Amino acid sequence: MQSASPSRTALRVALRRAAHQLYDAKPLVFEDPIAVPILGKDYAEDLSRTPGRSLGGKERPFSIGLRAFLVARSRYAEDILAGAVAAGVRQYVLLGAGLDTFAHRNPYPQLHVFEVDHPATQQWKQELMEGASLATPEKVAYVPVNFEEQSLSTQLQAAGFDSLVPTVFAWLGVVPYLTLEAFRGTIAFVSRQAAGSAVVLDYAQPRSVLPFFEQLAHDSLASRVQQAGEPFQLFFTPAEIAGELRNFRAIEDLGSTEINTRYFTDRADSLRVLGSAGRLLSAWI
Repeated sequence: MQSASPSRTALRVALRRAAHQLYDAKPLVFEDPIAVPILGKDYAEDLSRTPGRSLGGKERPFSIGLRAFLVARSRYAEDILAGAVAAGVRQYVLLGAGLDTFAHRNPYPQLHVFEVDHPATQQWKQELMEGASLATPEKVAYVPVNFEEQSLSTQLQAAGFDSLVPTVFAWLGVVPYLTLEAFRGTIAFVSRQAAGSAVVLDYAQPRSVLPFFEQLAHDSLASRVQQAGEPFQLFFTPAEIAGELRNFRAIEDLGSTEINTRYFTDRADSLRVLGSAGRLLSAWI
């Protein structure tokens, strides 16, 4: 991302999470009552123009499929977290938090939340919260980190993070924008955390392994994020990322078929994940 600007991709993700609350059939895959309010008046028009509504108007399958993937990954991360909290996890670290609203909805009194992101994005989020009259949640620490330049470990420890406590790390919408060196550095840090910790992430497969029409969709999305100043850099096949996570156990790697079976079966609308590019993964220490 551009060093002095908040993340444009974080805004697009937030718009799609909010659109899910407004435009998709019930039951929702991901209930988030803060998703619309946090955007406030500043982005109301953008939200009204969010493409690919699945109820009413013309449908745009690619946009609906992308929204499905984004809400599924948030649901998946919080499903993993729920199981982990029941097993004793007491810390939740959002790496690249963007406009995530979990801290406002946190149902676990014992869980401390750490939101890690670029300083410009965190300032933007604080301004949106103030504009929407959203109070800072309890048990949340905002941790400014530039993943390519600063030490995640140092910044987290300064914010009160305890490396001896089992922790879930949610790393959503970040991996494709990193260098391989930055990815490996963060994974190495996570792998050194307490037993019972976990990481949840999404990643994208390389263009070369995608079918022709998915390559076209990839090129369209890659062009848009390039124009936003946040180009894609890093891709993995399932075998490649399994190799990167060799120090972890119980790896679950979900493609579109598994995601749709878990979250989008028997819906009254057309909301579902399309194609094979995006995948969800969890792994444990």
